[in-house]
Amino acid sequence: MKERIPGETELLWEEFHQIVNMTSDELRTWLLTDASGEDALPADPDLKLPELGTRVIEVLRKRKVDLTGADTETMRQVVDFVEDRLEDRPAGAEQDDHWRRELMTVGHDPLRPTP
Repeated sequence: MKERIPGETELLWEEFHQIVNMTSDELRTWLLTDASGEDALPADPDLKLPELGTRVIEVLRKRKVDLTGADTETMRQVVDFVEDRLEDRPAGAEQDDHWRRELMTVGHDPLRPTP
């Protein structure tokens, strides 16, 4: 039986899942489509995907009790990254494609309504 999850990790897990508003499948499809520059999934299995986005997919597919130290670091990086980008939102951000793509690369779609 696994040990109890530390309170700090519990809070980070919740914060991560509030900020990452795309599912692992949505993020994977986005990364594949965005990286290929095409509207369809690429056939090239060696296509280089953003490392942080790939790690986010791995965390999203895990249960909380299965988190590793690396997963906790990934969650912290994503939360900090997204919070920084949202705090420094450019004027007309909703129409700023680069800003939106940056956020979506780690699983946050700024145009998705908050539930």
